[in-house]
Amino acid sequence: MIKIQGEIVVLETMAEGHGIRELNRLRQQYGHGHWRKKKGIAIIELNNGATAPAEVHWYEAHGIGRVKMKIKRWL
Repeated sequence: MIKIQGEIVVLETMAEGHGIRELNRLRQQYGHGHWRKKKGIAIIELNNGATAPAEVHWYEAHGIGRVKMKIKRWL
């Protein structure tokens, strides 16, 4: 589980709708919605309590929220 401190900044939509490779699986697991794959920069709290900036990716849909958030690279 990723612990985000504050808010995610420098938001960017990477893909929408049928441009998402995992669209069928997202719909089966979470339901239908206007799915978007997004990325941004956030301050992540590590297991030892320290914090570090990272680029994070996730999927989101209106009414469903953010799902499958993961760290792509540390900054």
